[in-house]
Amino acid sequence: MRTLLIVHHTLTGGTLQMVQAAQQGAAGEPDVQVRLLSAQETGVGDLLAATGYLFATPENLASMAGMMKDFFDRTYYGALGRIEGRPYAGMVCAGSDGEGAARQMARIATGWRLRPVAEPLIVCTHAQTPEAIAAPKHIVEADRERCRALGEALAAGLALGIF
Repeated sequence: MRTLLIVHHTLTGGTLQMVQAAQQGAAGEPDVQVRLLSAQETGVGDLLAATGYLFATPENLASMAGMMKDFFDRTYYGALGRIEGRPYAGMVCAGSDGEGAARQMARIATGWRLRPVAEPLIVCTHAQTPEAIAAPKHIVEADRERCRALGEALAAGLALGIF
């Protein structure tokens, strides 16, 4: 059995909606176990036990969320040299462009020698005022469908041994 580990952080719910959609898409693949864990609860053992990864973060000040950075900080050296070549993809729930957060995740994944299997999926909420930034997010169906499709593609690739 192959395992897709989805590691995420959310504060206003947007990233959670995205990963739940990806989880739903991946769940259609019977030969892949899908594990959805918050960044805070994910450890090195979870990374080692997984076959592939989906990392999801909100964009905070043009960067990945601090809790996501903490996850990478806590697990980086324990997984270094032990997960090379495994497939991954990234998702960002952004208020503006999300590129900074996507680049940060890609640089860390490059250090781990993970293999990117999809372009970063960025959903822009256009939250630009303090009130909009702090408000609960609603991810529209078209963007949730993009997340479902990514989860489905990751799981299918794992099941078929393409990744």
